[in-house]
Amino acid sequence: MVVRPMSSFVESVGQIIYAVNAGGDVHTDVNGIKYESDPLAGRIGIASDYGKRLLIGRVPPNDHILYQTERYHTNTFGYDIPIAGDGDYVLVLKFCEVYFESPDQKVFDVVLNSEHTIVTDLDIFAKVDKGVAHDEYIPFQINQGKLFVVGEESDIAGGKLRLEFIKGYKDNPKINAFYLMKGTIDDVPKLPSLVNTESQVDDSSPTLDDEEEDENTQRPRIVPKYVDPYESEESSIMLPVFIVVGAFIPVLFCLCKL
Repeated sequence: MVVRPMSSFVESVGQIIYAVNAGGDVHTDVNGIKYESDPLAGRIGIASDYGKRLLIGRVPPNDHILYQTERYHTNTFGYDIPIAGDGDYVLVLKFCEVYFESPDQKVFDVVLNSEHTIVTDLDIFAKVDKGVAHDEYIPFQINQGKLFVVGEESDIAGGKLRLEFIKGYKDNPKINAFYLMKGTIDDVPKLPSLVNTESQVDDSSPTLDDEEEDENTQRPRIVPKYVDPYESEESSIMLPVFIVVGAFIPVLFCLCKL
């Protein structure tokens, strides 16, 4: 998988209210978004950098770290996110499957403000496979102390929203990184689509399958001459008969002269 040049990822970004590199340290990404170190460090859940064994697809090398570190927990856990008054917001959740080799292993929900399920049955591997970045974009509005999201509304208490990762019937819930931005979905830097990413693979070096196909199409196939086994068997039987007959003819000729 080939990643686009880093410069092509830089886009205009709305006002960043809060950004966290879960399970990791401070980091500034290629779009200029500054992520804090994980505020849950040493308090809740488990921080992991197991993903550092992988190169992450769909993102430039500078931002692999956002998807290589993570926080997970054996139970439901979450973060308190500050807001900045009324307006349009987008919550961007960053995920990457770095451990499992098949789908239906890690599946969980994400809930906002303790009431609204904003991501249902998230199976990262099923979405994008292992070692590939996956972002969820959640637009919502805040107006006069109320949250409006996924067609629902609820009251906001204490000027903060609760973001929770729900332990379900599969493996532990997790998050790699997230940020809250004031603006609309058009202001969010998006990951390149999987189709576009795959189309950038360099086709100049043929794969083994390509080489095999070229051999099949360019080289005439040599078909070995068919040999009848019975034919060779009959020939081996008749050969002694011919020898005996050939030897007997001169003898017969001499007898006739006598």
